[in-house]
Amino acid sequence: MLPLVFCENRNIENMREALEEELGYGSANGSYRRHVRELIQRHGNGPPGAEVAAAMKRERVFPNLDGVRFLPHQGGCGGTRQDSQALCGLLAGYIHHPNVAGATVLSLGCQHAQASILMEELRARDPKLRKPVVIVDQQSAGRESALMEQALDQTFAALAEANRAERAPAHLSGLTVGLQCGGSDGFSGISANPTVGYVSDLVVGAGGATMLSEFPELHGVEQELINRCTTDELAARFRDLMQAYAASARAVNSDFAFNPSPGNIRDGLITDAIKSAGAARKGGESPISGVLDYPEYVSARGFNLQCTPGNDVESVTAQVGAGSNIVLFTTGLGTPTGNPIAPVVKISTNTALAERMSDIIDFDAGPIVSGKSTIKECAEKLLELSIEVASGERLTKSELHGQSDFIPWKRGVSL
Repeated sequence: MLPLVFCENRNIENMREALEEELGYGSANGSYRRHVRELIQRHGNGPPGAEVAAAMKRERVFPNLDGVRFLPHQGGCGGTRQDSQALCGLLAGYIHHPNVAGATVLSLGCQHAQASILMEELRARDPKLRKPVVIVDQQSAGRESALMEQALDQTFAALAEANRAERAPAHLSGLTVGLQCGGSDGFSGISANPTVGYVSDLVVGAGGATMLSEFPELHGVEQELINRCTTDELAARFRDLMQAYAASARAVNSDFAFNPSPGNIRDGLITDAIKSAGAARKGGESPISGVLDYPEYVSARGFNLQCTPGNDVESVTAQVGAGSNIVLFTTGLGTPTGNPIAPVVKISTNTALAERMSDIIDFDAGPIVSGKSTIKECAEKLLELSIEVASGERLTKSELHGQSDFIPWKRGVSL
């Protein structure tokens, strides 16, 4: 469930309050829970009266659905029209994502990010519009209660329909993997990043797709990546996107050289070139078969480059919006980053971090540093873990903590 504009964030939170506990996905209390309770009674999935609330704590109303996710954000109006177009493209990517069964969209009505733009972007990704999309406009609905009841009624009906879906076996070629890092340290380019790069090559070899983003963190290794592009057109597009991005940074008195964070610098990544040399290793050695600008959706199988910021959450948000089913996220300093609709597997570069922050780390690549394991051995274990996570057999630490970070990239100025 998502708003087209920040004005609807409170109503999105009301939807969360009303649905999560009543459907068995969380614990919350709210004024709209009674309405959902009545819908459950009419659906025939729960006992009457006050017994419903207690029953819902014991089991999910829709057992084939892993949850209902909510994507509040601060965009949709006040910036450039290009920002609103990009936001609609990103949201369309989330609706089209294979992990998503459908969407409810709340609109105020007068904002830049119009429902018509969202549907145009969705048709560009799915011409047949195969998923249900409920759009409710507050200025048309009138009172908030009318908006909420209309949204809840239609959402509940769509959830009941989506619950008919069941998991089925799929080939590894259907997997799209986001390759990400955050809180990098001096070991990142030695252990965790090359391990992820090896996994990327294995996924690409099986016919799947992988995606390396964070363009400011590729500054200094452009030629190496250009040499791996399968066509001159892809090489030119990567070069042009990098140059345009660098120019926009200089226009606001910044530079890619400012990318390393204080934590990076303290741990040895003192320049953008040093950081980039390690970050690029997440991309393995496969040829580059696609170059995506934000918020385009992945279309080429194989290894892709995607234009995003170096900001961890903005980049993960973009990767999932481009179709990543799962994100492999390396860290040397530790970060809790997660995503609402795709699991984020946190991989430590060193064992000390894995032990110190065991509540957020899913996989330890530290044995490579100590000489107890090889990159190949770690990569094979990480691939097995990734398949378990993508299959729903295992939850990541960020999922267990309910870490659902969602920050759209705003490229333009505010007007």
